[in-house]
Amino acid sequence: MRTGDSSHEAAAAPPDPAGRAAPWDMHEFFAGSGLVGLGLAGMFRPVWANDSCPRKAAVYRANAGAGHFRLGDVRGVRGRDLPPAHLSWASFPCQDLSLAGPMGGIEAARSGLVWEWLRVLGEIREARGPSGAPAVLVTENVHGLLSAGKGAHYRKLHSALAEAGYRSGAVVVDAARFLPQSRPRVFVIAVREGVALPPGLVSGGPCWLHSRAAAALGAELPGWIWWSAPEPGESPPRLEDLLDLSLPCDRTDVLSLVPPRHRAALDSLGDAVATGYRRVREGGQRLELRFDGLAGCLRTPDGGSSKQFLVVKKGGVARARFLSAREAARLMGAPEGFALPGTPNDGYRAMGDAVALPVARFLGRAFLAGLAEAAYSGRGGADGPGGA
Repeated sequence: MRTGDSSHEAAAAPPDPAGRAAPWDMHEFFAGSGLVGLGLAGMFRPVWANDSCPRKAAVYRANAGAGHFRLGDVRGVRGRDLPPAHLSWASFPCQDLSLAGPMGGIEAARSGLVWEWLRVLGEIREARGPSGAPAVLVTENVHGLLSAGKGAHYRKLHSALAEAGYRSGAVVVDAARFLPQSRPRVFVIAVREGVALPPGLVSGGPCWLHSRAAAALGAELPGWIWWSAPEPGESPPRLEDLLDLSLPCDRTDVLSLVPPRHRAALDSLGDAVATGYRRVREGGQRLELRFDGLAGCLRTPDGGSSKQFLVVKKGGVARARFLSAREAARLMGAPEGFALPGTPNDGYRAMGDAVALPVARFLGRAFLAGLAEAAYSGRGGADGPGGA
């Protein structure tokens, strides 16, 4: 457990955020706080990144530099203006695909911005030819992309990728395999038609990377790739090891909202740490706790139930507070020196919308670096896709 060590903010800086030693170049659409680029460091170097949120842009620039970052609406991006890249990553907005949201679907205003990403890729192909567009694509979202509408939203995306000249398949990776946070996410990995897939990256059917919804879609969709990789063998850190237990518990009044069953579980424990969110149940608010050593999935700080509570019980007394922004960054795998400029809510927002760093690193090592090598026959970032 961490205590009041004032060196948290001044700890060693993260590894080279620009990935200058990386052999491959990448675009980051909907780049957020930049944890994807950090996770892929040494494999891919961000040469262009974009996001429309000024507060997340401040976090990105503080950690990865400002030279390649473009603040603005993706609808204003033109493919001809982008530098060449081998990989294009797009973590498009999830609000219209989240089971907790209004479920507007992949054609709705926010989640529908994925079509803008595909438009930009099409403009790159028009300007530079098919080999001038990135050969490897990743797009990321919540599991509702696969399950909502009985898979209808994913089918549209799969079909659009095929029309653009890419074969694809989806995998589901939970950050809980690497970190004490429950955070399952869908990653659609696509590769340009004609690229020979390296041995070991595919199988003949579903594996641990495929949820029931993914397996069902894979069985029906033409051109689906059954991506495969060994299961991670590393043990995640303990939740307690990422917390600063010297922070004041100033929200203990919220414990009055703990439902009787959860209160009984808390009372039965000795010294313990639990996490929880406020939820509306039977017309009233409840603070629902979990005792499995995991934080709930981090969210953005919008709305009254979006901040995660930490309940610390010691010496028979339970107290509560909000999870801090620094603790949220640790739960996303950000290095200790990762800068969080702005307010605590800005830090929450940057982390709640992010991809967990070790998940991006896993995907890079398991799939993306090998696919870039296969697509470009060993040519590095200096040549660029379709380069000399």
